[in-house]
Amino acid sequence: MAPSPTFAKGSDPDRDCGLCPRLKEFRDRHRASQPDWHNAPVPTWVGSAGEKSVRFLVVGLAPGLRGANRTGRPFTGDYAGDLLYETMVRFGMAKGRYGASPDDGLDLIGAAITNSVRCVPPENKPVGEEINRCRPFLAATLDRFPNLEAMLTLGKIAHDSTLRMLGARVASAPFSHGGQHRIGSYTLFSSYHCSRYNTNTGRLTPEMFEDVFREIAAFLSQK
Repeated sequence: MAPSPTFAKGSDPDRDCGLCPRLKEFRDRHRASQPDWHNAPVPTWVGSAGEKSVRFLVVGLAPGLRGANRTGRPFTGDYAGDLLYETMVRFGMAKGRYGASPDDGLDLIGAAITNSVRCVPPENKPVGEEINRCRPFLAATLDRFPNLEAMLTLGKIAHDSTLRMLGARVASAPFSHGGQHRIGSYTLFSSYHCSRYNTNTGRLTPEMFEDVFREIAAFLSQK
């Protein structure tokens, strides 16, 4: 069974992080009403092979209220995880069966998963100040992975925050589904977020999502 994510000093906010007052108030309110939930910043998930094995990093937006905020593992417990992990298993970036729980035995292969904002925001909408305050944790996360080569940003907010973290101008690498940009030593891929809203409206189909992962897998296989 793969271990659950653990907080890494410097790259993950403290469990009681108070940098964003609005997010802290929202988190504390759910701690009181749902004491069995995680209700804390969600740490980056690294596969059991460890940080040196990571060549690919998925960067999402923020934990879902009843997903990662409840379970403590990125993309775990909501529909976005269903599509993300099924696709990662299909392309050899994860193994096992996704059971929507941190103890489902799923493991990552050469990959890690994080969010640009680590705490759940009301209505899944962080504001600019909250995105900016959490960005140093994303930068520290990259420092954990000496062999990182590729990143996938899910949605425009994650994409733009990652670009800013890398010191690139947003206008130089605009977000698009299926986009690919070379930024310093990394290759940045982008996709519409795998949320239920995007799939229900047809903005993102499983086939479109697979196409992006096919490009990433091909890129990594050439290395």
